[in-house]
Amino acid sequence: MTSPPSAADPPPSPTVEDSWARIDAWLSEHAPVSRALLRPPASPGEIADAEQRLGVAFHPELVASLRCHDGVELSEGAPVFALDGPFAGVADIVTNALFLRSVGEDVEDLYDDEDADDHELNAYWRHEWLLITHGVVWDAQDGLFLTCRAGDDYGRIGHYFNEDAASFTDWASLRAVLSAFADALERRLPISGRVPLAFDGTLVWEEATPTVKADPASLLGLGARMPEPEPEPVRPQPEPEPPKSGMYATLTLVDPREPEPRRPDLVFAEGVTAEELLSRVGVVQRETIRVRSHAQAERSAASLWAASRPLVRAGRCGDWGLLMQGAGTQQLTRPEVLRRLARDTRIVALTKQGPEVRLTVYADGVPYAQGAQDRLVSSPRTDYVRLPDGTHVQSIGVDPWPGSIAAYADLLATLRGGFGIDFDLDALEHALDESLPSGLVLPVLEDIPEWSLRPPTHIRHFDLGALVERTPAPRLRAAMAAQLRRLAAETGLDTFPEVPRTLDAVDLGETPEFVEDGALDLRMRTLQAEAAAARPALEPSWRRDRDAPEFPATRDDFHAWQLRADAADALRRFLQLPLPVAAATIVHHRLSDDWRGELAEDLAVR
Repeated sequence: MTSPPSAADPPPSPTVEDSWARIDAWLSEHAPVSRALLRPPASPGEIADAEQRLGVAFHPELVASLRCHDGVELSEGAPVFALDGPFAGVADIVTNALFLRSVGEDVEDLYDDEDADDHELNAYWRHEWLLITHGVVWDAQDGLFLTCRAGDDYGRIGHYFNEDAASFTDWASLRAVLSAFADALERRLPISGRVPLAFDGTLVWEEATPTVKADPASLLGLGARMPEPEPEPVRPQPEPEPPKSGMYATLTLVDPREPEPRRPDLVFAEGVTAEELLSRVGVVQRETIRVRSHAQAERSAASLWAASRPLVRAGRCGDWGLLMQGAGTQQLTRPEVLRRLARDTRIVALTKQGPEVRLTVYADGVPYAQGAQDRLVSSPRTDYVRLPDGTHVQSIGVDPWPGSIAAYADLLATLRGGFGIDFDLDALEHALDESLPSGLVLPVLEDIPEWSLRPPTHIRHFDLGALVERTPAPRLRAAMAAQLRRLAAETGLDTFPEVPRTLDAVDLGETPEFVEDGALDLRMRTLQAEAAAARPALEPSWRRDRDAPEFPATRDDFHAWQLRADAADALRRFLQLPLPVAAATIVHHRLSDDWRGELAEDLAVR
């Protein structure tokens, strides 16, 4: 007599046939276009021929599945199983198995081990594995496989990805896979982070709507409440005590490594005051402005007080204003910043980044003479040495690019003859030690890259080009403004008054101007700065200094700020770019997994 199952035993999965019947029913009702692309059953003869050709007896569950549907027609709208792609038919299973076996022969020596057969996964591709889905790109690069190899793992489902080790999934069998597929369709359950939806008669999978932290930790707010680090006190060297009797000698261990010379980024602006330079570079919080030495600026910029914002110092050099930065994310190499600094004047920038030293000239906000006076020197790396036996070793504790140090000095020496700027290495050392006006930078927004200015025809498997072509511009603009409101609500961007105020103006038919250093611009820059400040939360703890304090932000904080910054960027593009280009960014950043239906609603509103 068979004992009844205990309450602790999980209920058995539905049969393969039952799950396919549920899948067929859902597709017929909600996604008939995809349902029509399911192929009819494979014949017993086709399955037997495939088994003979491959020399493998198909698992009974695979036979049962193929007797329901011989895979799918690989065309647009085909029903797919989340990121694992469409199910393969008999012919595709044979083709992919033969191909992967041939690839496996080339890498067989990597698994040539006497224990290789002890574990199912100790192989690149086993003779008894069958790829049963087409993967995300619909070929043999990846997908789900079923093992027909006798043993404990017989019938298990694994995941194969090209050039990576195979692994087993949480599904114990094809029966469990199909049951999960049916459950996901009927109950809108996520698989691999995606949920199934029906749109225009087809099955689509969208990323599940994420949970966004409503009140993320503000590191800029924390920094504003913290005191700035004080300069390190100069510790006098104690005088050696004279010996009481006899002779003595003092032994001093001297580090033979020379410290790398200090070579900050410099910008000289003709006729511009230090205060104006700080304003133009993006110092908007006047309470952060104070005199600091170079060492103090570096110390402050590395603290939580700065919240990852750059700190710059400003001074004078004859008729030229001087701006310098020696720590934090580089600002004086950015064209967005150089244009602001060169407004109604001429600037000369000398910057060093690793092996490269650049001399850049701007005038009236644009590169002077199309860069005719710019210079770039790139130093070869010298810290790798080839030994007589042919091996390469790295020298530790040396400057890997000594040529860039020399190039910096050479270009600095040319400033007097080329521009009348009397600033040599001695003047640089004096400026580094001198206390100069300085402040924290709220970085200006990056230029919108040119590659993103071409409207894509498809976004998130959606034919945006066709939508743009068939929709009158006023209706499309109103729909995208509504989509922006939804995006702002999803991310928490609408909690900042500048955003709903701007969208209200759009709804009234106005075209709000995006003003540099205006309230909306400063809000967007602040959001970018918050995301940059929280980004270290993504790093593992072992990368941080052992004595460093606990970082006061989490991954959820970073993601919340980054989503708001991305949504703000979509709003900026809506205000500044052609509508088809802006629409792509808005659609790309929507978080709701039902964004397609919501877009249809917004388009229907007149």
